[in-house]
Amino acid sequence: MEYLTICIATLLISIITLFSGFGLGTVLMPVFAIFFPLPLSIASTAVVHLANNIFKAMLVGKLANRKVVLKFGIPAALTSALGAYLLGVISMREPIAAYQIQGHEFKITMIGLSIGLIIILSSLFELIPKLSKLSFSPKFIPLGGILSGFFGGISGNQGVLRSAFLIKSGLNKEEFIGTGVVSSILVDIVRLIVYGWTFFSKKFIGAIPNEMLGLLIAASFTAFIGSYIGSLLIHRITFKTIQLIVGVMLLMLGTAISFGLA
Repeated sequence: MEYLTICIATLLISIITLFSGFGLGTVLMPVFAIFFPLPLSIASTAVVHLANNIFKAMLVGKLANRKVVLKFGIPAALTSALGAYLLGVISMREPIAAYQIQGHEFKITMIGLSIGLIIILSSLFELIPKLSKLSFSPKFIPLGGILSGFFGGISGNQGVLRSAFLIKSGLNKEEFIGTGVVSSILVDIVRLIVYGWTFFSKKFIGAIPNEMLGLLIAASFTAFIGSYIGSLLIHRITFKTIQLIVGVMLLMLGTAISFGLA
């Protein structure tokens, strides 16, 4: 069940994430969280995200604007380390509250509440027209990198802010796609290093299920297929319906995570 659900989600979302600039990490992390603990879900999503971004870089990385990558990608990578470290810290906190529904106990944790609220906030960027069109002046590109990287490190959700800041940076469509991919790779590499160090130091790594390696390989492979399909559809697809579907999914999953249901 885990393989089927995660691989289908990975395939579908990776198709749109090539040209949207976001989607894979934003949606895949909550799907992982249905089956695995949140810190492990976020780290696993980062593995698939990085593998897929490396594949996308082979397709569109040469289109990246190097100046914008330096202004945006470097600050994002640095603050992703802070976010990733804080994830390790709050993941060890005791539950805030617990409750029961039909004999099943659910726990509200600090990390679950934090990540759930971030995901709900991300859903608003898709569902509210004014927020979905949000963009910023090019002078705020470094600030965008700082915010995007931090939230990418602590929750796995960096793409929405990255796209909002890069969309008005003077890039054409091809440069926008390539720059987003390269910047995302920098964030993924740094946060994975911090996740690994944090989880090993806190001995969280012992909780990783045996099937996780196979699941990561399968999810990465289906992400490659989705990205390739997306590259074929890059000039044909629109964002409106996709934004609505992703927004509703995020809102539902964010609420479920916040209340310890997922």
